Amino acid sequence: MADVILLDGGMGQELIHRAGDRPTPLWSTQVMMEHPGMVAAVHGDYFAAGATVATTNTYCIHHDRLEPAGLDGDFRALHDAALAAAQGARQAAGHGRIAGSIGPLVASYRPEVHPPHAEAVAKYAEVARVIAPQVDLILCETVASLAHARAVLEGALTAGLPVWLSVTVGDRDGSLLRSGEPVAAAGALAAAMGAQAVLANCSAPEAMAAAMEALRPAGLPFGAYANGFTQITEDFLKDRPTVDALSARRDLGPDAYAAFALGWVRQGATIVGGCCEVGPAHIAAVARGLTAEGHRIV
Repeated sequence: MADVILLDGGMGQELIHRAGDRPTPLWSTQVMMEHPGMVAAVHGDYFAAGATVATTNTYCIHHDRLEPAGLDGDFRALHDAALAAAQGARQAAGHGRIAGSIGPLVASYRPEVHPPHAEAVAKYAEVARVIAPQVDLILCETVASLAHARAVLEGALTAGLPVWLSVTVGDRDGSLLRSGEPVAAAGALAAAMGAQAVLANCSAPEAMAAAMEALRPAGLPFGAYANGFTQITEDFLKDRPTVDALSARRDLGPDAYAAFALGWVRQGATIVGGCCEVGPAHIAAVARGLTAEGHRIV
């Protein structure tokens, strides 16, 4: 039996569901501004469900996301609020680690709009330096191409903390990144550049088995945290999309999701959790399943 790190689930979707507000292109950032305390409550619910890692609500706090809304002056304050929420929830729970999230520049799932290397490295490094004093590790999320992986790793590693790379893969072929490049190449790149773990996230759970096989040869701890969307729609791949262009699956309840996660663990994954539309009940079901199969959640 294995020691398994249990990540939390999705933050942005959970906030939107709880707030009841219409989504904006800022996703979870806008909700955080308008509903103080809600982010900490979500973190707390994930810890209560059995998660051992809180992922900070910093995924979308980039200059290029904030500037169109006239909020770039709040760049540092928003990071501070998200970090304080995670710290407060951990203190209340009495355990756990904090993963500082760095999401993609410009847009998710769209490798064609990722900035040039030098520009991207500087922007990722800026975020890494802001969050590093308040987190235990940096989690580079929803990485859609090898160019994205190189830039975010180079930037994140400047903070001097452990860095985990998490790629987003094709919903129909989990052996390929959203760019069409091999997932195995991303795993090899992560190992070569000094990442301490490599994962796949924000893709269909059915695609993750192939992603696990592709990541295993990197020789790093690996794992997955899938989303609960029916598919990534064409409307969502436009400029400044909102999450109401996506719909949640009706066939992915907590037990069904846990069955997928336990399958990844049987493939050798030692880090599992959930992404968008995977909530505290799903994480609780994963925790129960891991314990029932004799694994130790760490």
